Amino acid sequence: MSFEFTLCLVTLFVAAAIGMPIAFAMIVSAIVYLFASGQDLALAAEQLIQSVYDSFVLLAVPLFIVAANIMNVGEISDRLLAFCKALVGRFKGGMAQVDILVSLIFSGMSGSAVADAAGVGKITIRMMLKTGHYTPGFAGAVVAASATIGPIIPPSIPLVLYALVSDASIGYLFLGGVVPGLLMTAVLMIMNSVIANRRHIPAEEAVPLRELPRITFRALPALMMPVILLAGIYGGATTPTEAAAVAAFYALLVSGLLYRSLSLRSLYNVFLDSSRSSASVGLVIGSALIFNYIVAAENIPAALSNLLATLELSRWQFLIFVNVLFLLLGCVLDATTIILVIIPLFLPTVKALGIDPIHFGVVAVVNCMIGLITPPYGMLLFVINGTTGIAIKDIVREGFPFLIALLIALALLTAFPELVLALPRLLGYEG
Repeated sequence: MSFEFTLCLVTLFVAAAIGMPIAFAMIVSAIVYLFASGQDLALAAEQLIQSVYDSFVLLAVPLFIVAANIMNVGEISDRLLAFCKALVGRFKGGMAQVDILVSLIFSGMSGSAVADAAGVGKITIRMMLKTGHYTPGFAGAVVAASATIGPIIPPSIPLVLYALVSDASIGYLFLGGVVPGLLMTAVLMIMNSVIANRRHIPAEEAVPLRELPRITFRALPALMMPVILLAGIYGGATTPTEAAAVAAFYALLVSGLLYRSLSLRSLYNVFLDSSRSSASVGLVIGSALIFNYIVAAENIPAALSNLLATLELSRWQFLIFVNVLFLLLGCVLDATTIILVIIPLFLPTVKALGIDPIHFGVVAVVNCMIGLITPPYGMLLFVINGTTGIAIKDIVREGFPFLIALLIALALLTAFPELVLALPRLLGYEG
């Protein structure tokens, strides 16, 4: 490792430690590297612009953000909540089960954990606290844990980013996320049932079964979005990026014309918020890809691959090592940085060991999502604290059982690749 790259890393860690946003920290460290190595400083701007604007895949990110924001301001969330309450509210810990199920369904529309937690999650926290049967910390913990499902079930913004750095098929990555998302939902529901029985948390008032068809019909347009999205991709009608545009347009039609819950003013706010979020995400992506240019120039991936080869790790030892590393990094780095900067370092070794890139990508993204609820950096902890005022320490304390449940799901996905690959192979994947 050269002196210039060492100086770059020191600058990055110091800047991040003093509270500089990670995107700016990476840009500053990149400029320091270019200056120290005598290269043209304009390379930083050139790499940022080319990386962001030359990628058609990245266009899916702002489109999914728009779709999520439209659904948060329309009646879609309310109708999904009513549907989920009718299905699982009758069980012990029913309102928490409702939140987990609605996260699964909502995730098939937004692709964003933050959108889930800040939108429908805020509503379910209010509903849980209103019953008087849940502590604020427990309500926040359930919402934080269930929001991690969002970026696994398609559409998924993190899987789009993984496709960007790995050249894996977005379509097969989306398919690979379906079973893992259902597995995460199952383990969270089981853990919630265990806690509800121990704490004697009662069920919600059961919705009569005769009401279920009417409630389902009211929620049907919202429930159809994932179906339309996946049918478009795997039917060959749209690319994943075009499907993101379809998702945003469909959300607009459902909220604005069918449910009539979207005013021009709220639509303006949706576009304003989406622009800010997209710019923020775009800056992180651009800065990470500048850093990737430096990493490639230093030949770090090849050096790391050679180092791991000398250790003679088996594929299972490698996956265990990577999982532990990503879990530790998730405590101090955001998921986007790990996906765009750290994961590419391991891709040559993944290929050399014969590990399927779809399996590795889904497992890595699940790992990164678990990092969203681990202190001190867990993004979802800050989102829930900021939107509800619930203390982070209370969320962390109550969230430990749900963290264990998600780690069990991660272990199963790592040990049994077919949980990820069965559905893609059923629909033509030959990896």
